[in-house]
Amino acid sequence: MSNGRHTKKQARSEQILRHGFALQRIFPKTKGMGPVALCKSLHRLESEAHSAAERYSSYPTPEGYIEKKEASILKRLDQLLGYKSADVPVFVNLDPRGYALKIDDGYARNLDIHKDWGGYGILCPEF
Repeated sequence: MSNGRHTKKQARSEQILRHGFALQRIFPKTKGMGPVALCKSLHRLESEAHSAAERYSSYPTPEGYIEKKEASILKRLDQLLGYKSADVPVFVNLDPRGYALKIDDGYARNLDIHKDWGGYGILCPEF
């Protein structure tokens, strides 16, 4: 049984590494970071964005809440990835049923990156 877990853990680690390297090819600013550290940083932002989307869709929020949250997340995402200078169309998906941090489907079409059913590139998939 522990051997099966080890295999799953090893496969997950390999998926994270592959994804991190794919992100580094898309976002040149990230080449100095380790691929795992990059994925961990993105995971924190993904969690925050997803929680904000859930809160916004399920509970009353103060006026301007989601706009401020989205701007803050995108600012930090640009600091991490440099997506603006790389001219990659990144956005926050406010539908809490899916991933929150995505790359436009038209742009992602030609990328070797995890995609959702709509063809959007996923910045921080769960493996």
